[in-house]
Amino acid sequence: MDYDFAIIGGGSAGYAAARTAAGLGLKTIVIEGGREVGGLCILRGCMPSKTLIESANRYLTLRRAEEFGLKAEGISFNAEQIIARKRRLIGEFADYRREQLETGKFEFLRGTATFVDAHTVEVTKMEGGKTTLTAKSFLLATGSENSSPDIPGIAEAKCLTSDDILDLEKIPASVIVLGAGPVALELAHYMEALGTKVTVIQRSEHFLRGVDPDVADVVETAFRERGMEVYTSTKLLRVDPGVVVFEKDGQEIRVEAKAILNGLGRKPRVSKLNLDAACVRMRGAFIETNNRQQTSTGHIFAAGDCCGPFEVVHVAITQGEVAAQNAASLLKGEEAAKEMDYRLKLYAVFTEPQVAVVGMTEEEAKEKKIDYLAASYPFNDHGKSLVMGETHGFVKLLADRETREIIGGAVVGPHASDLIHEVVVAMQFHATASQFAAIPHYHPTLSEIWTYPAEDLA
Repeated sequence: MDYDFAIIGGGSAGYAAARTAAGLGLKTIVIEGGREVGGLCILRGCMPSKTLIESANRYLTLRRAEEFGLKAEGISFNAEQIIARKRRLIGEFADYRREQLETGKFEFLRGTATFVDAHTVEVTKMEGGKTTLTAKSFLLATGSENSSPDIPGIAEAKCLTSDDILDLEKIPASVIVLGAGPVALELAHYMEALGTKVTVIQRSEHFLRGVDPDVADVVETAFRERGMEVYTSTKLLRVDPGVVVFEKDGQEIRVEAKAILNGLGRKPRVSKLNLDAACVRMRGAFIETNNRQQTSTGHIFAAGDCCGPFEVVHVAITQGEVAAQNAASLLKGEEAAKEMDYRLKLYAVFTEPQVAVVGMTEEEAKEKKIDYLAASYPFNDHGKSLVMGETHGFVKLLADRETREIIGGAVVGPHASDLIHEVVVAMQFHATASQFAAIPHYHPTLSEIWTYPAEDLA
């Protein structure tokens, strides 16, 4: 074989796996077929969206100046400069990742890989020509791409995607956002903050599938208070240029806007891999893996958005590292024993207010028939959040009823994505509610709000 470990995809999961595998002494190659190098997070996901949202958040602060006894008259923004800042920062991030890939202790090949058999891929090289290489083990880390659901007219309506919004130098006066997942809601927040009239149309009953309804409802209420139109529990009937027709409560409703954002999700990027040739099974649209990141073909692993179950960067990185460690074990004739642990699964949405969740939700605890206790405390009764003028939302803790060990936490409100890490640390060390409540917290801070539900549970 040419290599011990061949990685298809040079994003966050692929790079983490390559670094780990090379450190374990495996002869490793990374094959990256994208026009740009860096992966979804750097190029079209976390980093560019948060760069734009940072501009939006600061503009919202200016809009609220009078509330704090300040004057900010005649405020405006320059979308071209916002995008230029984003491009500069993302260019720097991508350059650093490319340098890491090009100078790592592994080979780096630009091209698109397709399986010939379970140990062989044909690579169409970016500079032209093809080459064939073999490997004892593989990692599939090809990420995801925008998907378009089967709705009449949506293909012809030329909807914007999240990729388009991240490079939009002219912000539309009005936009219809299809979907209410993290990406859709973050971009709705961004555009509304800059003055766009936003309409959100969600097919299910609540925003943010997989989050407890009481948490998601806070974001929906805040969006409505900001002047956004929100429709949930809908059935999309058709999409025309600038027009969406849907059904709600038995009535047909027609909404018009200057632009439509298709925020109805992404799908794994696997179509060019020819997985049948390697006997790799799918689980719906995703590559099927076990908790050791092995596919149905044991020496072929998968990590990141192409396999799930949680399409977030820190999970993808850990999956890549686990896959590399297990590949190394297999090559030594040992069992692939390293397993993923999703007990501390972490989720954050950078809307206004923010949302963050770790561990179990109440819905999950009920499904698993876990006997639990829950306690919450609102930001509108908390000193520091009142001073900040950030009163939407609450924090919530879940604990096992018998042991009082913390099994989950949620926060919807100011700086939620930072605040959640107190609970992550507590859960990492299997802390009980009483142990968590005993930790000193400075006053007045946002962080001390956790002590109230912790004391209740204790």
